[in-house]
Amino acid sequence: MENSEQQPLISHLVELRDRLLRGILAILIVAICLLPFANDLYLILSAPLLEHLPETSSMIATEVASPFLTPFKLTLTVAIMLAMPVLLYQLWAFIAPGLYKHERRIVFPLMFASTLLFILGILFAYFVVFPLVFGFLTQAAPEGVAVMTDISSYLDFVLKLFFAFGLAFEVPIATLLLIWTGISTRESLAQKRPYVIVGAFVIGMLLTPPDVISQTLLAVPIWLLFELGLLVSRFIPKNREKPEITD
Repeated sequence: MENSEQQPLISHLVELRDRLLRGILAILIVAICLLPFANDLYLILSAPLLEHLPETSSMIATEVASPFLTPFKLTLTVAIMLAMPVLLYQLWAFIAPGLYKHERRIVFPLMFASTLLFILGILFAYFVVFPLVFGFLTQAAPEGVAVMTDISSYLDFVLKLFFAFGLAFEVPIATLLLIWTGISTRESLAQKRPYVIVGAFVIGMLLTPPDVISQTLLAVPIWLLFELGLLVSRFIPKNREKPEITD
């Protein structure tokens, strides 16, 4: 009896291992293809800052290995993003057999939408937030202070903002899940709108640099995306338990 119970568990673990290995292999293949362009990728990433630096200033590397490790770290991050379709497919193929039919209809679109929204958050940060933030920060430097940013510190800074804005753009998905699973209702969430707005500005204060521009540029999208989630929730039925599982 114990052997029969252990067999499904072992088979699931083996399948999980295989799918993790496929995902890692996809990331490695993309990373290897991108390595020759590592410096070009970093140049693209640093463009919003370089455009606002004075002509006499430039970015610097304060650590011996930074000129290699920093572009490599960026390349690996980009590889993970580009391999995301493969990673999502492996995740979907692993969990789909255990879902009800009505759950499959909603989970896959939510996975796709969450990935798309995360990427949109990154693009919003790069094209809208970075020019404003770096323009403000470079102009705010005291007289006689040369603005020369370390390349490793800059990468950590922008990755933090990418994550913050990508996560903020997931608010519609979180809203839909709360309503679809029955944890809350659209009417109840709408009544909590003032708390959501205050919470959005608190999150903006915690996740962004200490300037009003970046905090507002994060808080306002969180609020608007919350409203978008409420709007889209009108068209998504609540989760209903169904005993039958389809093949």
